Amino acid sequence: MTLIPALQHYVDRLPLEEFEQSDWVTLHADLVSYLAEFLIRRYGASWEVADDPDGPVGYQYVIEATGFDGVVRRVDPFAVVAGEFQELPVEVVRMLATAEYALGLTVVVE
Repeated sequence: MTLIPALQHYVDRLPLEEFEQSDWVTLHADLVSYLAEFLIRRYGASWEVADDPDGPVGYQYVIEATGFDGVVRRVDPFAVVAGEFQELPVEVVRMLATAEYALGLTVVVE
């Protein structure tokens, strides 16, 4: 949690409009790593291998956690980060919240 402001500051200062493909790949990997580590440390989540018959290798890496309701869910951290790239500027808190929501790790107030 304490790294969120520093990571956001880092991302905010990146010249995204000048990025080449290799820069996006590196940023994607960096953010996936942070997202996964955050979920693992905060919620006891874990990396798992999920069948993906439509994928190029037949499987994909996902993060699995037990939601507050006791249901085990999985989220693709690569997809969460890729989705964040579609909604620039990158918002670290929004990225984390997206994954938490998908895993049932948030309380929905009605």
